[in-house]
Amino acid sequence: MTTMTTSEKDTVYDTPSQNLQEHGMYVFMGEVDSDSVKPVIEWILNENYAKSGRKKKELLLMICSEGGALQDAFALIDVMNSSPIPIKTVGLGQISSAGLCIFMSGAPGRRILTPNTSILSHQFSWWAEGKAHELFATVKEFELTQKRMIKLYRETTKLSDEEIRRVLLPAQDVYLDAEEALQYNICDAVSIISR
Repeated sequence: MTTMTTSEKDTVYDTPSQNLQEHGMYVFMGEVDSDSVKPVIEWILNENYAKSGRKKKELLLMICSEGGALQDAFALIDVMNSSPIPIKTVGLGQISSAGLCIFMSGAPGRRILTPNTSILSHQFSWWAEGKAHELFATVKEFELTQKRMIKLYRETTKLSDEEIRRVLLPAQDVYLDAEEALQYNICDAVSIISR
């Protein structure tokens, strides 16, 4: 049972997550993988296909993630970008790697970092094994994914490819605080959480 209602005002929720989702909010915490992004994708799609009287003006996606599978992150990012309802992103705690890519894909002007958020940006990494011909074939996917990542950084930060590679995606990991992230246009504001 999801909810028991006598009226919209008297809705009883089985979990706090259902209550948040009913109010247009979703908290994404943990590793980025197909299992973790699937409910977020479903939430965004459900909100976009809700009856017109129930459609939200904006969705709020709060993110605290150590990163994970970039391909799964891009599945969510594509759904976010195709959503007619703008998606505000709020980064809190830690946003790293694929989690950072999801955060940066929030609606322009609506990407907020809380003051104590730690940010990790680094080059795409992938572990593969197999015979030589299989590894050579895998290199193409690696290159395509790297191009997607650079394009995402370019579109969301408005930095040049050269600046991105030098400042945000060099050979070593890059750790930033919220104010530094603001300087590089990773976020639009540093603030406490608010609607």
